[in-house]
Amino acid sequence: MFDGYDSCSEDTSSSSSSDESEEEVAPLPSSLPIIKNNGQVYTYPDGKSGMATCEMCGMVGVRDAFYSKTKRFCSVSCSRSYSSNSKKASILARLQVTGKPPTKKAKVLQKQPLVAKLAAYAQYQATLQNQAKTKTAAVPVEGFSWGNYINSNSFTAAPVTCFKHAPMGTCWGDISEGVRVEVPNTDCSLPTKVFWIAGIVKLAGYNALLRYEGFENDSSLDFWCNVCGSDIHPVGWCAASGKPLVPPRTIQHKYTNWKAFLVKRLTGAKTLPPDFSQKVSESMQYPFKPSMRVEVVDKTHLCRTRVAIVDSVIGGRLRLVYEESEDKTDDFWCHMYSPLIHHIGWSRSIGHRFKRSDITKKQDGHFDAPPHLFAKVKEVDTSGEWFKEGMKLEAIDPLNLSAICVATIRKVLADGYLMIGIDGSEAADGSDWFCYHATSPSIFPVGFCEINTIELTPPRGYAKLPFKWFDYLREMDSIAAPVKLFNKEVPNHGFHVGMKLEAVDLMEPRLVCVATVTRIIHRLLRIHFDGWEDEYDQWVDCESPDLYPVGWCQLTGYQLQPPAPQTSRDSQSSSSKQKKKAKSQQYKGHKKMTSLQLKEELLDGEEYSFLQGASDQESNGSASYYIKQEP
Repeated sequence: MFDGYDSCSEDTSSSSSSDESEEEVAPLPSSLPIIKNNGQVYTYPDGKSGMATCEMCGMVGVRDAFYSKTKRFCSVSCSRSYSSNSKKASILARLQVTGKPPTKKAKVLQKQPLVAKLAAYAQYQATLQNQAKTKTAAVPVEGFSWGNYINSNSFTAAPVTCFKHAPMGTCWGDISEGVRVEVPNTDCSLPTKVFWIAGIVKLAGYNALLRYEGFENDSSLDFWCNVCGSDIHPVGWCAASGKPLVPPRTIQHKYTNWKAFLVKRLTGAKTLPPDFSQKVSESMQYPFKPSMRVEVVDKTHLCRTRVAIVDSVIGGRLRLVYEESEDKTDDFWCHMYSPLIHHIGWSRSIGHRFKRSDITKKQDGHFDAPPHLFAKVKEVDTSGEWFKEGMKLEAIDPLNLSAICVATIRKVLADGYLMIGIDGSEAADGSDWFCYHATSPSIFPVGFCEINTIELTPPRGYAKLPFKWFDYLREMDSIAAPVKLFNKEVPNHGFHVGMKLEAVDLMEPRLVCVATVTRIIHRLLRIHFDGWEDEYDQWVDCESPDLYPVGWCQLTGYQLQPPAPQTSRDSQSSSSKQKKKAKSQQYKGHKKMTSLQLKEELLDGEEYSFLQGASDQESNGSASYYIKQEP
């Protein structure tokens, strides 16, 4: 085979050793090491490589890890199977003497030469891997590679720890540059799958740029790999699993003593936790199951909810089919922690509109999702000063997520929920009102956009431009919602301007796209879809379950939408110009005023506090962005 890692020269007491000698593989030099699970390099005192081959299944592994004193089998199961099969083969042989033809089973049980066994085992392993890839691999995106995209443009990706709802988001640990792992060695001509140690050169979300040990500053064989993938293991995994470690062919003769080299390189180095793959598996178990019934927003009438059935679950994202959809084409995508889905009975409990289904009873196999599975909202005290109908505020328009608009509270529901309408564009029947919780990061007090230099979208058709809140409140005979009632928490989210990520296009929520963080206002992120015009940007909360680390689609098997090609950009430009022409009457903002000046321009006799300006600088979670202005 090759340099001491798959040595088959061990002495064996097997009675079939003479049969194998015809195709015996020559012993290999002992200068190459075997990494054991304690991180130490091991060779036998007599110079043997410390490897053995199971006489039942052909598994090649560390001799000390094999079963029994003779070290002939890799496990108790193989030992028993070999003994059982030997008896069966003997019986079948006697049957052949009586004149009966040998059966297919008898032929299989005949002992195979060593090389044939190894080849058969390698083929079996390859088959298993291909089956696994077929089941779990993401649909390939032709021409797009996150690794090439990151490398060629020197981009930085948001770390996994920014996404608490994503797999491993809360237990990513100390995975960073310099961590060593065991990965398949692709620079090798052996027929069997072998491994080598590599170090993380760069991290981009779940993806890591790896370099094989021994290449020093040579990046010619660097490659990208998903850290949570099935082919990355902590150092010591090969020894524990009986897998061979073989240095890449390119540097095979670079060192004469690989044992000393690896001992030096691995001493004090970090690797993945031993239970890393188990944690990955556990973090990708989702409580929502197909056939569960939920209440979800009606995408055609935002003011109400409808019953929908969970059709599929991918990476925590749910494909929901509205219950009355006979052909299952009327669907809606959202994350299981989305504020848009609720347990059955939620609408009735808070006084929200609900579209009753024509289906009089549950269909066979469908069952209500337990209430505890849904995201919990923060409890609020509504007994004191609280939101009232008619109060004004600023809110992200759910039908145009790039805009923060002048809005009005149209109805106060139970448990802190509010029905909100966008001024100047509401339907007469209120069918386009939408529901936000009082603690929602998508609603803001009057003055938020002005102080943070964000363009505020005034009511459609409003004539007095530039728009001024003071004048508008007087004209509408209305008041602004008290600032103290809004969400003041700013988590230490870790995002920075320019970071790459994968984000849901909430205007077409089945799509997950390559995206960039372009602005940060406290906990509010401006998400830009790469290759598309700014018109398609979205304001999203830093804790939104619709944001994911780079590599999430690959890990979960979800289709990733690459940056728009040039042809799409050209068509975007023309459509964007039309949009901008239509928006020419909108207020583009004027010189920023101090919070005290704004206070003086608002309603007389009422005290307000305002948001501290954040400009375009990043905010990584300062305590509170509210500053109280004393009278």
